[in-house]
Amino acid sequence: MAAASNGPPLRAKEFNKYKLVFVGDIEVGKTSVIGRYVYGMFNESYQNTIGIDFLSKSIHLEGRAVRLQLWDTAGQERFRSLIPSYIRDASAVMVVYDITNRASFHNTSTWIENVREQQGPEATIVLVGNKADLAENRAVPTQEAEECARKAGMMFFEVSAKSGQNVGELFEKLVATLPVQALPNAGSEREAPQDRNHKLSRPAEADGKSCQC
Repeated sequence: MAAASNGPPLRAKEFNKYKLVFVGDIEVGKTSVIGRYVYGMFNESYQNTIGIDFLSKSIHLEGRAVRLQLWDTAGQERFRSLIPSYIRDASAVMVVYDITNRASFHNTSTWIENVREQQGPEATIVLVGNKADLAENRAVPTQEAEECARKAGMMFFEVSAKSGQNVGELFEKLVATLPVQALPNAGSEREAPQDRNHKLSRPAEADGKSCQC
């Protein structure tokens, strides 16, 4: 199981780094999923993301050290023009919808199309249905979303940022599928400015088809 490192901090050269970008409509819970994974907490008071936020998390998985760069993008229309430059070089993109909001699921097809415009048909995309704790208000059947993801060659997870359901499994299984990268040379140990956390603060407490969701 993936876990945060408890040992001495490793130097940048000793990590495999993966850039994971979250996209999706406003208020589907992208920020909350990232916060749950990084901090192990859920905060009701998260505000809508403005522009792009970033956090990183270091884990050990299958004997290797991994640094995940988690990029949280705003769902508002006025920020859409910022997103392509972030997903262009992403290791994987999480397309998130709210299982209680049918429109957010329908709109995943547009988000998926945007990713493939930047990365081509081989892009690694994960379809993520958030708010599984609100199953009694479900508007998107699990089977329908699974079938959508299967036809489009994507991984699929239903998670709950609030309860933590499947959040760790999402990242663990995704990272396990990503290629092991050649480690940088010692000269690249110095961490670049974009590798540092900013803005998102800790809470106070595969066939290339377009998904027609």
